[in-house]
Amino acid sequence: MHIIDRRLNPKEKSLGNRQRFLRRAKEEIRNAVNESLKRRKVTETESGEKIRIRAKSLHEPSFGLGRDGERDFVLPGNSDYIVGDTIPKPPEGGGGGGSAGSADGHGEDDFVFTLSKEEFLDLFFEDLKLPNLVKVKLKDTRSPTPVRAGYTVDGPPAKINRVRTMRNSLARRIALRRPSLENIEQAEDELEEAERNGETDEKTLALLRERANRLKHLRRMVPFIDPLDLKYNRFEHVPKPITQAVMFCLMDTSASMTQSLKDLAKRFFMLLHIFLTRHYREVDVVFIRHTSVASEVDENTFFRSTETGGTVISSAFEEMKRVQQERYPADEWNIYAAQASDGANDLGDMARCIDMLDRTILPLCQYYAYIEVGTHISESIIWSGFSPLEKRQRHFAMRHVSSPDEIYPVFHDLFSSAESQ
Repeated sequence: MHIIDRRLNPKEKSLGNRQRFLRRAKEEIRNAVNESLKRRKVTETESGEKIRIRAKSLHEPSFGLGRDGERDFVLPGNSDYIVGDTIPKPPEGGGGGGSAGSADGHGEDDFVFTLSKEEFLDLFFEDLKLPNLVKVKLKDTRSPTPVRAGYTVDGPPAKINRVRTMRNSLARRIALRRPSLENIEQAEDELEEAERNGETDEKTLALLRERANRLKHLRRMVPFIDPLDLKYNRFEHVPKPITQAVMFCLMDTSASMTQSLKDLAKRFFMLLHIFLTRHYREVDVVFIRHTSVASEVDENTFFRSTETGGTVISSAFEEMKRVQQERYPADEWNIYAAQASDGANDLGDMARCIDMLDRTILPLCQYYAYIEVGTHISESIIWSGFSPLEKRQRHFAMRHVSSPDEIYPVFHDLFSSAESQ
């Protein structure tokens, strides 16, 4: 029995060829993706991307005839020159109407195609890795996962179990003594030989004919595969443990944090969220804003609201600790935190702030990233205070971001595979 899958490729008519092309031109595509990231907005991260690569990189190796040896050519003559004539150089600007050549004498054709969302994100996150990916235990429930649970006698064709079906078919054919083609051919040969000899009596010939007809009839009545033979894989949805993470977003929302600085922070938070969702089945996001006091808020308030007052970062750490203790036990959740600030903090709060981060917050986290947004001519008070922690704590990192085109490089730098080992 031959089973041929004639289903169309999902969405793409030449999915196999597309995958081979992506593998062959992967280095060129990766370079093109890196170039496109400089122009790409974070709001476009969930979409595909048009990629432009050099056409010459698509050429496949081929065999050609060697040019050694002697070959004869027949070339057309001309009516203007004879042997020995000097051909004048054409005047400038003469010639055909083609486009101008490149300055260095080399030309390059481009090949443009579109990457799907998944293909783009795979290339974008290819060299990134989360540190200590799943350090804590898995959550106990909530995600029903299909699990093999024996066989059933009905189901869709896609779930048919070919091995069990063929085993049932063979057992049924043996039990019903379905004759093979060899048995039928042997009976027909005996009948033909008896009729050809002419010495066998009519009674014996009748028995031989009856036997051959009975074998043919029995083979037709006992099919190779009967509906009773069909067995389908059975699945049950069983609650399985799932990995889960919580992402704490901390940001200073005082008047010094302008809307443009908040937008820079938002881009980084969005990238981190997409990155986490590719590694964990469940990701919760907690937004904590602070001035001199901190509070948990929704996303719109987090990015759009502006408050007056000084900046006390330790209040955000206290709020994060409170939320974590109430809803996200450290032995059940993978905890990540990202903090965005313009570098300002109350000078009297720095000692308490550094102590809380070092002794209370960092031990809870898988990874903690501090992003300082804005243009910094000199080192800020927060940067000076946090710098010693970065040297002692491997899962704590600090970076500067002053413009939108720096978001992607900083994100890659923070989560590159080399740093995440």
